Amino acid sequence: AINEVKSLTAQKGTTLTYLAQYLTEHSDKEYSLDGLSKKLRANTIRYSEMKLIAEALNMELVFREKL
Repeated sequence: AINEVKSLTAQKGTTLTYLAQYLTEHSDKEYSLDGLSKKLRANTIRYSEMKLIAEALNMELVFREKL
């Protein structure tokens, strides 16, 4: 997940630091850059956190049928 999120943040002109701050402001948890990076590297990030990341990047998570 780390590579995908890093790629999207670069495309959107933002940083993982911004995402950590956004997550902190929009949830009841405290996020640091290091903590967020570890969650992404270990693939232990929750769906609710990924929804907030998508929101921060002005995107949405979409499930669709495989072709």
